[in-house]
Order: sequence, then structure tokens, then C-alpha cells
Amino acid sequence: MSSPSDAFECWWQPSRWLLACYGLIQGLALLSVGLVDIVLWAQMLGAAFCVAHALWVVPRYLLLTRPSAYRALRCNTLGWQVFSEVSGWQTIELHPDSLALPLAVLLHFRLAGQRRVRSLCIPRDSLAREQHRRLRVRLKFSRHRWAALK
Repeated sequence: MSSPSDAFECWWQPSRWLLACYGLIQGLALLSVGLVDIVLWAQMLGAAFCVAHALWVVPRYLLLTRPSAYRALRCNTLGWQVFSEVSGWQTIELHPDSLALPLAVLLHFRLAGQRRVRSLCIPRDSLAREQHRRLRVRLKFSRHRWAALK
């Protein structure tokens, strides 16, 4: 038997703060590539890598416009799960190096039946203040958060 307080679910929205930080870092990377004293074709290759990275990361992890983007997290009697439009709810195993900080929650997890470790950043402006606090508390004090998948 489980009480209602045992279940937790949160849905997040794109973060303006994370998008601004990414834009600043991407701009600095492009500036560095432009200022370094190397041949033109190497500068163009570096700039192309920066643009390719932005085209991959921004829709999937920052704007959450791709159907494969993770948009929700829940913890219930079945364990921890993430949600994407493509796959629905998927059971995950959280890794011990996940962090629950006041500015952002950094999750490192593995989907059930897979070896690849994935990462997810949930900044504080992507959730309501109370929801973000509850997520941090749940991650820090959950009894079976590091339990192996069954």
C-alpha cells in the first residue's frame, strides 16, 4: 500500500536561463575559433562543429521541441521514470553522480535494458519553485534511488 506522498511527478518547460548560458558559451567558442591563429579551413571546420552542435542540442535539450526530448520525471512504486512523446514513460536507473543543487538538478541515468548513460539538466526556472524544491528533496532522500533495475 502506498500513500499519495510516495508518488512524485514533475513536467518541465524550456529554460530561458539555460538557453542564455548555452548561447553565451557557444558565442565564446565561435569567437575563440575565429581568433586562434590557424589556417582558414581549420577555422571553418571548428565553426562548422560549433554550428552542428547547436543544431543538435538546442531543439533536443534546450527548447524541448523534438518528440524524443525528455519532458517529465516521476517516482512511484515502480521506481524512477522519464517521459518523452516518442517512448512514453520509461523506467530508469539513477546513477549516484546525479546532483540536486539549488540552481539545477543534474540527472545521470540509464534506461532499462540499455548500457548507455544519459544526462539531463533541469534548471530551477523550468519548474515552479516548489516543484523544483520537491524534486531536489526527493532525489536527496529517496530510499531506493540507486536501486538496480529489475
